[in-house]
Amino acid sequence: MQEAAAYLLLILGGNTSPSADDVKNVIAACGAEANEDAIASLVGDLEGKSINELFEEGMSKLKDVPMGGGGGGGGAAAGAAAGGDAAAEEVVEEEEEEADIGGGVDMFGSGGDGGDY
Repeated sequence: MQEAAAYLLLILGGNTSPSADDVKNVIAACGAEANEDAIASLVGDLEGKSINELFEEGMSKLKDVPMGGGGGGGGAAAGAAAGGDAAAEEVVEEEEEEADIGGGVDMFGSGGDGGDY
């Protein structure tokens, strides 16, 4: 993956046809070890091809891939199948109790006498 990222960085930097040495130098400049086989394979596969055209081809293929959604619903049917004759449980809501801390609260800690503000 770092090989592809380095290749794309070189393209963004203006190098329209990065070599294997260019990719290796970018990876080395980042302090990582370059995988010579992966770089050779990547550069060989992309030689003479336009990255923009490759992205356009890939996007046209991705438009047919389902990307999720439609997963909601179905929860109610599971409950009915599990015990259709069982009585429905009542939801008991507990009210929050408010704590009575007596009198007003002075957020500045002056004891409520008005103090020197």
